[in-house]
Amino acid sequence: MFNAPKIILASLVLTLIPACSSELSPEEQAILDARIAEETKPTNMIAVLQENPDLSTASILIGLSGVGAEMQDNGPYTAFVATNEAFNKIDAQRLSELLSADDKAELKSIAEYGLVKGNMTAADIAKAISDGGGTASIPTFGGGTIKASMDGDTITLEDGAGNKAHVTKADVTSSNGTMHIVDNLLMPK
Repeated sequence: MFNAPKIILASLVLTLIPACSSELSPEEQAILDARIAEETKPTNMIAVLQENPDLSTASILIGLSGVGAEMQDNGPYTAFVATNEAFNKIDAQRLSELLSADDKAELKSIAEYGLVKGNMTAADIAKAISDGGGTASIPTFGGGTIKASMDGDTITLEDGAGNKAHVTKADVTSSNGTMHIVDNLLMPK
């Protein structure tokens, strides 16, 4: 009834198939490596911010202010984040005072000023500017307003103190929103 040699041969062939197929071609390995890299990327806005060394001062400011803990898994948000170079434009003593102050209220107001409820891509901001006849008012998390306009193809933002910042890198995505990197720190009045 059973043919033992055929069963043994079939079993031997079946055990060899996984061994042969476990080696990936270079193309398959590249696809696998890309998937693994994508899965290990930071996901929420705070993780993406901390991953970028050019945004380390902003990361510290947001962390010390307490805003980072609030926005870690909430959202969606839009954040206008200043580069380290932008923070270097601030007087060193003033920056040191901000980062070492016991009263975090001012630090929190600065961090919240660059944060907007909802997810706004660069295209959304550009459309709001167009719909607004050349300017758009964007309400911030902290209760202020950022005025947005276009300078050619570049989004220009004006803060409550009248300072201007340009979006140098738009649409940095995360699981809880979008960041836009700016060349000047946005400040409340």
